[in-house]
Amino acid sequence: MISDFSLFLYAGRKHYLSETAIMRLHSFTPFRSQAFILVCILFVVSGCKIRSAGPPGSSDSIDTLATETTAYKGKMRNVTFLPYWVSNAQFAGYYVAREKGIYKKYGINLEIIPYEPFNTPSDLISSGKADFAALWLVNAIELKAKGTDIVNIAQPSTRSSAMLLTKKSSGIDSIPQMEGKRVGIWADYELQPKAFFSKYKVNVTIIPIGSTNNLFLAGGVDITIANWFDEYHTIINSGYDPEDLNAFFFADFSLNFLEDGIYCLSDMRENDPQLCADFLKATLEGWRYAFDHKEEAIDIVVQYAHKDKLPVNKVHQGWMLDRYQDLYLPGGKTEFNELLLPQDYTFAGKVLQDAGLIEEIPPYNSFFIPINKN
Repeated sequence: MISDFSLFLYAGRKHYLSETAIMRLHSFTPFRSQAFILVCILFVVSGCKIRSAGPPGSSDSIDTLATETTAYKGKMRNVTFLPYWVSNAQFAGYYVAREKGIYKKYGINLEIIPYEPFNTPSDLISSGKADFAALWLVNAIELKAKGTDIVNIAQPSTRSSAMLLTKKSSGIDSIPQMEGKRVGIWADYELQPKAFFSKYKVNVTIIPIGSTNNLFLAGGVDITIANWFDEYHTIINSGYDPEDLNAFFFADFSLNFLEDGIYCLSDMRENDPQLCADFLKATLEGWRYAFDHKEEAIDIVVQYAHKDKLPVNKVHQGWMLDRYQDLYLPGGKTEFNELLLPQDYTFAGKVLQDAGLIEEIPPYNSFFIPINKN
């Protein structure tokens, strides 16, 4: 029996798809009656380095905005936020900040737009229906290059959470040993793995998979794509111990695709920087509260999932929240990162350009416009 949290999760994979690929998935008949569209993740691995699935390292973080403020005394502002997937602990900071009155403290009445597969981010953002959105970097660059004038105002995530998994019993302990093997990759989402296998001259057979790990568990594929805060946990709850698996974190091989940036239209950033600053401060304060009060935060996430009629597992949500703390505040750091580094931006843009998904990489200084302290 498939566990409830393996039915629909990998929360980030959707936003590596182009708009065209998303619409192709929308037209796939078995999914049209469902609330979720199973999409896939870019992934890359390089070298022969293996590590156990412990907390990954990260670059130094910088928190340029305080998390304390006096009560807002101006007119309340109605604001909408667009998550890129269904309700789960991937967005716990936003849910917690809303339910605990943190956004209101900053003068914001926040509406969180429920995920719907037929409402693409470009449509909602460009039409003004979504004031702020969480997006993965490669998807945001593609939107920008194709005419949606968005800007990144903060990049809390500085490390990819994606990985490749092999079973130690398979004998696949290094990248060269992947030669000739079958690799399970989420359907229509081969950009990153193809780039990797080409770079390292490894010939594999890519097998399109859905949202479950069944093929990997049953031996139908030798290698599978996974995410640290999601599928990895599902697999170890299917009878495998961490010691039974080889985990290849993509970021360990200089192929780091950043996730979960905070975006708005450039007009919003230019015309109302104070609102952008207030939204960012409230959001980071929400994440801090969620990490400090995890049981309460998980209860809030479960409420949102139930409201959207979604299956939810509290143990899995707890794992997800723990891993997000490791990703947002790695190594015991206490300050959130907000900077999008030029090298991370250029790398992601180059992958999209080399794949023919965009013609030109938008200038960095028109894409990342951080928020002023004042």
